[in-house]
Amino acid sequence: MNKQATAFQMTRSEQETENEANRLTTQIEAALAAVAMRSPDEEDSLESAADRIERAARDLATALRGLAQERKDAKDQ
Repeated sequence: MNKQATAFQMTRSEQETENEANRLTTQIEAALAAVAMRSPDEEDSLESAADRIERAARDLATALRGLAQERKDAKDQ
């Protein structure tokens, strides 16, 4: 087994934050692809991409705040 994997187990908050960051990255990549496509339905797809990015960014911000609070609580103990 990988020593690094056993030495560091991510907390639930860390995992959630990483997942949300990956989701935001995926949404940004999809938006970039929609921009490059220049399809006739571009307006709807760009609006949808914007909505998905907003949601993903809010979710990431929430996860980061949760992680910050978790670390603050651990430090205070």
